Amino acid sequence: MLLDFDKLGAWRWALGLICGLMTLFLLLPILFIIALSFGSSRWLIFPPPSWTLNWYVELFADPRWLTAALTSAKIGLIVMVLSVILGLFASLALVRGTFKGRAVLRAFFLTPMILPVVIVAVALYALFLRLGMNGTLTGFVIAHLVVALPFAIITISGALESFDTAIEEAAILCGASPWEARFRVTLPAIKHGLFSAAIFSFLISWDEVVLAIFMASPTLQTLPVKVWTTLRQDLTPVVAAASTILVLLTVLLMIAAALLRKGKSK
Repeated sequence: MLLDFDKLGAWRWALGLICGLMTLFLLLPILFIIALSFGSSRWLIFPPPSWTLNWYVELFADPRWLTAALTSAKIGLIVMVLSVILGLFASLALVRGTFKGRAVLRAFFLTPMILPVVIVAVALYALFLRLGMNGTLTGFVIAHLVVALPFAIITISGALESFDTAIEEAAILCGASPWEARFRVTLPAIKHGLFSAAIFSFLISWDEVVLAIFMASPTLQTLPVKVWTTLRQDLTPVVAAASTILVLLTVLLMIAAALLRKGKSK
């Protein structure tokens, strides 16, 4: 029996080592980009000959980069709010509803997660081209909302399914209306799901590049599109600095979501 435990411990160490090596392999390109953003060379050379912050200064001094970042933030915040609101109502219908066709409706909502993004982008581009919505803020928001809403629905539905409906029924028995009970009892109880849905929705919009390329115009570009177009024209370390900021914001928001989930589980 002792030998079996020793073998089990060895397998755990081996599995941990393999997972660590795979994680390092996946993170190395990101770490290289971060290092290149601090390099003194005008070109993307690794290892950098020396270190500098000039590329970040140049990034924040260029109004084109700032405009692209503000556009991404604006679209991301709008998509985040709409995804949480629409995802909440859709989740209430899918989890609490008793109508026929709920499974079909759920599959319809989750379809954008299954289809390749480029197919969704081409379809929306063809539709918006007819409607004259290409290159508009409304077109960007709708396109990003299509791919962000399924993640919000999955997250909020999971929170609703884990919520004890007897608490809501007790509030109704105490005199609250059904919607008042949902607002004052259910929503505070599933706030971790709402917050997670908001973070995922914002990050999907913030990092989306395929849809943004189809929706972009010369006067309206998101930060990922600006990075993409700059890479095609000039391999400057400013692109590495912008990419580092994208990664940093993503990591910070994911850490916030993890801390919230950890606090909720205690």
